[in-house]
Amino acid sequence: MSLAEKVKRALAGDDRVDAQQLAERLDALQRFLRVTDPYLPDSDLVAAHTLVERAGSRLSLSQDHTVVALAGSTGSGKSSLFNALARLKLSPVGVRRPTTGVAHACVWGPLEPANRLLDWVGVLPRQRFIRESALDGDDEAALRGLVLLDLPDFDSVEHGHRIEVDRLLGLVDQVVWVVDPQKYGDRILHNAYLRQFRSHGDVTIVVLNQADRLSPADTELVLADLKRLLDEDGLTGVPAMATSAKQPGMLTELRSALEKTVAERQAALRRLAGDLDTVAEQLSAAIGPPAAEDEIDRATVRQLTDALAASAGVPAVSAATAGAYRHRALASTGWPLLRGVRKLRPDPLKRLHISSDKPVADEPAGNAPAQEIAPVPRTSLPEADAAQKSAVGLSVRAVAARAAAPIPDVWAPALTVAARSRLGDLPDALDRAVAKTDLGMSRKPFWWTAVGLLQWLLTIAAVAGLGWLLAGYAVRALGLPKFDNPQVGEVPLPTLLLLGGLVLGLLLAVLLRPLVNAGATRAGRRAEQRLRASVTEVGREYVVAPVREVLNGYAQAREALTVVRSE
Repeated sequence: MSLAEKVKRALAGDDRVDAQQLAERLDALQRFLRVTDPYLPDSDLVAAHTLVERAGSRLSLSQDHTVVALAGSTGSGKSSLFNALARLKLSPVGVRRPTTGVAHACVWGPLEPANRLLDWVGVLPRQRFIRESALDGDDEAALRGLVLLDLPDFDSVEHGHRIEVDRLLGLVDQVVWVVDPQKYGDRILHNAYLRQFRSHGDVTIVVLNQADRLSPADTELVLADLKRLLDEDGLTGVPAMATSAKQPGMLTELRSALEKTVAERQAALRRLAGDLDTVAEQLSAAIGPPAAEDEIDRATVRQLTDALAASAGVPAVSAATAGAYRHRALASTGWPLLRGVRKLRPDPLKRLHISSDKPVADEPAGNAPAQEIAPVPRTSLPEADAAQKSAVGLSVRAVAARAAAPIPDVWAPALTVAARSRLGDLPDALDRAVAKTDLGMSRKPFWWTAVGLLQWLLTIAAVAGLGWLLAGYAVRALGLPKFDNPQVGEVPLPTLLLLGGLVLGLLLAVLLRPLVNAGATRAGRRAEQRLRASVTEVGREYVVAPVREVLNGYAQAREALTVVRSE
């Protein structure tokens, strides 16, 4: 059964408490813890986890019983008051202090139904007592369902007693603070306890015990001063009454208050609501203004991209792309007689083991057959140097710092850890991104083919002219009948073909060099833009995305805490 269902069942039929709202607040607290557990320090969430556990346990136990604790300092007369309310001598009273070392419980009504509740509270079986008997008749019926505890002294010289008091005060439904005329203003009582219960005013009663030692006028003065102190503690309106274990008539007001508490059966739920208020106030320090997931601005992402691009060797690849463009363009459009020599030189991109023939896939998608996927090769780019690694580290921290700027500082460590969570994977991811980026070099421009064809035609013309001239020399050398070469103006056609082919080919190559250089520059810029886009995606996936996940958790926690704080 969920915590919300337990609350609803506990509150069914009672319109004095908004069951739905209380259930929503508890569920919201559980959501808050689920979201924040990975990010916030455990010490900040201990109280909230304790409350969720306590609420679940208390609501699963008897709702027909109300656990009320008598708490106070040494000599306040708690045990005497406990015995007087029970009208039996159950808790030891003595001169030596401390007298009460363990909690005693008095149950009005059958003990068996309250045993599981007392087991959870931690009262030993031998310290449990039944108040009602057949001799009482209906005298104690109004308190049936009350489980009254006599706690050890919170200021006991025995340190273990205070630990036990603190534990029990976190479990009981209502607390009756017992003070005496001499120590009602005790600093420990007010600072360490009463002020911590300022969210539990509706389940708190303060009694001025041993009031029989004062005159009626003095009793009123002391009560007035006690109420003033309670106001300063944030417990305005908390019942404050005079009691005495020696005069039964001075217990009437306290007994009536306990009877009302038992009849309402609301103390456990009110205690739970007060605990929610206290925890919500504590958690408020961890939640501030809203922070959108896109809190990381473009300037910060650009700074990260710059650092990652330098670390990934983007400038070197861009320069290699420009060099490859120039190399391939000259190999395609240059003088054919020199192309072979140029082709002997390695392609700048291939020296870096970067393929530009076609885009490659990063990894198989779905159930695609492995043979259909081109694996991503590793490049031979040099590893980032110390300065580049330092720049990446600074940029990653800048992302975390920018995300943490508008929200409470307690989230800063989680954001820093998130930003650096995949830092070790960045080098390989960047290398893969560079290797699989389409640099735009897979297609040969049409004009390269056209110019290359023209260069071949000019070369063929030069070779034909040379052959023609050589044939004429051979004829003359062999004494064969001479033949006249055609003339183009004053220049023989073979000579024109030879010189024209050579000169025009070289001239064409020279004239095209600026065009090739301009194309190489454009290719380098295009490659840089595409590489930076790939590097930006790596930065978003490996640095920004984990940070945004934390920011999303913060937004969910903020929404949940808003529900927890609702009244």
